[in-house]
Amino acid sequence: MSRQHEEIVRMEDVFGERGLLGKHHPQYEYRPGQIQMAEAVYRAILEGEHLLVEAGTGTGKTLAYLIPALAASERLIISTGTKNLQEQLFLKDVPFLEKALGRKLRVAYMKGRSNYVCLYRLKKAEAQPILADLDDVRYFDEIRQWAFRSETGDRAELVDLPENLGFWSAIDARSEICLGQKCPEYEACFITKMRERALKADIVIVNHHLFFADLALRGNDYGAVIPDYGIVIFDEAHELEEIASEYFGAQVSNYRVAELIRDVQNLPITDTAAAAELMRVTLRVQQRAENFWAHFLSDGRPEGRYPLEPDLLFRAEVTEEGLPLDVAREGEEVLPVTRAGESFLALRNALSLLEATLAAVKDPPPEVEALIRRTAQIRADLDFILVPHDPQFVRWYERRGRGIFLQATPIDVSEILAERLFDRVRTVILTSATLTSGGSFHFIRSRLGIRHARELIVPSHFDYAEQAILYLPPHMPDPRSPEFTEAAVEEIVRLLQVTRGRAFVLCTAIQPMVEMYERTRRRVPFPCFVQGQGSKSGLLARFRTTPHSVLFATSSFWQGVDVQGEALSCVIIDRLPFAVPTDPIVAARQRYIEQSGGDPFYEYAVPQAVIMLKQGLGRLIRSRTDRGVLSILDPRIRTKGYGAVFLQSLPSCPITTRIEDVERFFERWTSA
Repeated sequence: MSRQHEEIVRMEDVFGERGLLGKHHPQYEYRPGQIQMAEAVYRAILEGEHLLVEAGTGTGKTLAYLIPALAASERLIISTGTKNLQEQLFLKDVPFLEKALGRKLRVAYMKGRSNYVCLYRLKKAEAQPILADLDDVRYFDEIRQWAFRSETGDRAELVDLPENLGFWSAIDARSEICLGQKCPEYEACFITKMRERALKADIVIVNHHLFFADLALRGNDYGAVIPDYGIVIFDEAHELEEIASEYFGAQVSNYRVAELIRDVQNLPITDTAAAAELMRVTLRVQQRAENFWAHFLSDGRPEGRYPLEPDLLFRAEVTEEGLPLDVAREGEEVLPVTRAGESFLALRNALSLLEATLAAVKDPPPEVEALIRRTAQIRADLDFILVPHDPQFVRWYERRGRGIFLQATPIDVSEILAERLFDRVRTVILTSATLTSGGSFHFIRSRLGIRHARELIVPSHFDYAEQAILYLPPHMPDPRSPEFTEAAVEEIVRLLQVTRGRAFVLCTAIQPMVEMYERTRRRVPFPCFVQGQGSKSGLLARFRTTPHSVLFATSSFWQGVDVQGEALSCVIIDRLPFAVPTDPIVAARQRYIEQSGGDPFYEYAVPQAVIMLKQGLGRLIRSRTDRGVLSILDPRIRTKGYGAVFLQSLPSCPITTRIEDVERFFERWTSA
């Protein structure tokens, strides 16, 4: 790979008022902060240093890191927070740069393997009963015709395909089902082609989920996809801790076990006796699994996250001895096993039997090797989650609909990331509009294990002092009191009357969101929508196209949502977004900080909530012509000592406790 930085030395020549971008972009705006960020990224790449950049909304951070990325003398990875941003980079920003530079760039993009169709599984599925109804038949036929003419095999090309297509998991290209070079479709495989394109590229664009899935599996022949690299740029880097935690832990769900059973049942075994024995063993696994999952489905708890209690399986502590579960003994005494423990041991034994039965199949089809590996991995993951040996992990489970997800999550990923990422990769650049709390990067550095890095804060390109006003209601009750919801609704109604709808009401929990929505919609003449009425993209489309509408939503709408113009002129946040203290991961992290001699509230809860609040309020001003009111209904931002940290972290704009000031703000812009 050749060095390219000689072509781009002065960022002013690219981003300046008479620079390269201005000549090729009719709406180009000169932004000093963009040049400042681009120079810092350029210097970090050339000098081999880590860099943290908080770039306020409107900085133009995408081009501020993409153009200096061309200076890399080795392969560079750009990792984005979402697949949408990943596609925008590859399909919009890269072609624009190619036109401006007058040459083709060697850029590739990669997504997680489940985004791609597996040609081998697709051909096999034609003879398997995976389709539930006539719609599935139509969609399958559409996919089959598309797959054999597509260049990428990426399901995103099928824009009319439903997101929750039931049979997609039976034809996708996940690593655990991959046959590797033994696959008859290996040369035509879309994963093979994707990796070949990436190996030829100077810049590879991925998303955080793929990056950390790959990082966790590096060195494993059945997982790593991203080619070797020396430089990584993370966009939306405030999300890294949560995503990394997901991939450095373990998860087993009832869906994962059901997919294993389905794939074993679909094996093309020609030996009648062997096929019958395999079916008998598979049915045993299915029955044992149903008995085991029933303990979680029948506990009467609503959907949510719950800790896995230490005595779930055994009434005596065996973790330190590390005894094999097959014997479950302490000395010569059989351990007292709970009913859940009995069903777990029965499932585990059935999985062991399935593994042995698969291994005994004569002249096995190529899928058998992967199925043996999958069976062993499920058994190992169940052991790791349910019989804890490592105190650095928190064990918990989540109920979502009919789904049960057992999890083991690292309490602190800082040492893992320090060792496997920041100490091994020459340059890591992290950027987001929200990386600091109280003007400091300390929180993000400590949570991610960043020991040495340059830092840069680039203020927003927008003039918040002119474009926005922050309204803090003067007489709100404590948000934990029964009176809060009614008082919040009064303020929401009052604000909506001033702004004539055109608002997001962002809540920290589903129940108060629904209650405030129901009470508000009966008192205002504006169309009101609430999260759950449709898909996220569908709700946003309705909000954008419905004049004076109001959208009530929770955490998934706090970030990654862009509504420019008058359609969104007000963002109301009900409570300071502290993480739920009873959440198993949050509780474990705070307990860990406390045991280490720290203050979990000020070292974890406050800075995390600050970053989340900045994300929520960042929905309002998305261009230089946007105007609007930010309102935080939680009185603790004014009455508690830590409230100053929140206010210090927000964009500088007028703050008022008088609704009349909000009215005058809108009157001024309406008459202008």
